Amino acid sequence: MSASAVFILDVKGKPLISRNYKGDVAMSEIEHFMPLLMQREEEGALTPLLSHGRVHFLWIKYSNLYLVATTLKNANASLVYSFLYKTVEVFSEYFKELEEESIRDNFVIVYELLDELMDFGFPQTTDSKILQEYITQQGNKLETGKSRVPPTVTNAVSWRSEGIKYKKNEVFIDVIESVNLLVNANGSVLLSEIVGTIKLKVFLSGMPELRLGLNDRVLFELTGLSGNKNKSVELEDVKFHQCVRLSRFDNDRTISFIPPDGDFELMSYRLSTQVKPLIWIESVIEKFSHSRVEIMVKAKGQFKKQSVANGVEISVPVPSDADSPRFKTSVGSAKYVPEKNIVIWSIKSFPGGKEYLMRAHFGLPSVEKEEEEGRPPIGVKFEIPYFTVSGIQVRYMKIIEKSGYQALPWVRYITQSGDYQLRTS
Repeated sequence: MSASAVFILDVKGKPLISRNYKGDVAMSEIEHFMPLLMQREEEGALTPLLSHGRVHFLWIKYSNLYLVATTLKNANASLVYSFLYKTVEVFSEYFKELEEESIRDNFVIVYELLDELMDFGFPQTTDSKILQEYITQQGNKLETGKSRVPPTVTNAVSWRSEGIKYKKNEVFIDVIESVNLLVNANGSVLLSEIVGTIKLKVFLSGMPELRLGLNDRVLFELTGLSGNKNKSVELEDVKFHQCVRLSRFDNDRTISFIPPDGDFELMSYRLSTQVKPLIWIESVIEKFSHSRVEIMVKAKGQFKKQSVANGVEISVPVPSDADSPRFKTSVGSAKYVPEKNIVIWSIKSFPGGKEYLMRAHFGLPSVEKEEEEGRPPIGVKFEIPYFTVSGIQVRYMKIIEKSGYQALPWVRYITQSGDYQLRTS
């Protein structure tokens, strides 16, 4: 079972627009949602599923909006949450920014989209590119006797239209890996994982069949390629776009698909491997009672010398009652952000193997705070192009189309910071 109704509420819990799909839950039930949410928030027991009597509210918050699905039955919760996040994605494609104002300005389109996205409580057409073919942001003129729904919706390949033509046939492949890392104050790694996505930008004519080959360990073992020469990676929690033939992947690990047109995420994966911290941070904090605090931060690039990290931002926490900041950096610039009680040290370009220093001096009030403050961790943001931590590689991309045209695949690798934190002593 799925959703009975879907509501979009403003930040105060007032319904902006709703769609009743099954009629088995009274639309007035939504009035209980906000008081319930606030009560749970005060108790510190807020959950993504709230219940009032026999009615269950499955909700997500996005920007200044709440998206809420109601159900009476024991619904497939993961399906409902996937649908709510997909709804956010579709609305963002249509209105660029999804917020209260964009809902108010586009009531008609939002209602039409809610009509097409779900039918009798079950997700229906959720591909924004296909929806944009027949739900447009221009006013529709009435044309009698002409079907508005494109044949794509009823096709076996509902994510790609027929008759697409390009002068130059190309595929751009982005392999993006985010590193999640948590290091304790002693310098030992508590958590490290890589979350990867493979994104495609497709400019291909006709109905091409694509085959993607990765250095997947299971595939190498199946085909007898595993050995010292062939570096392979073991992918976990692999999630594919609906276009991928899952039965083919289960049989022989071949990633075979007819792609949607334009941008889309082909797959995501996770690797829970021990990652050497790419940017290592050491910090010393000296407090001189009733007068000042001095912070020294050393950053070291622990990746290949030929690689460069771009847009590095190191967020260093400072006491909440600190004032009159002074900074000295060996590279980049430092900025005090008092509303967040942090210093942001920005380094535009950070080559591998290099070490940099930042010193910060702050004044402290003569009357110290009574309570002992907890010290938040140091956060690091960065992006390293032409580099992957896991060693994943696109071995080949085969493009087969009945007209037999030649197409060029382009591959780009990027490693970036995910939730990257180092605790301080």
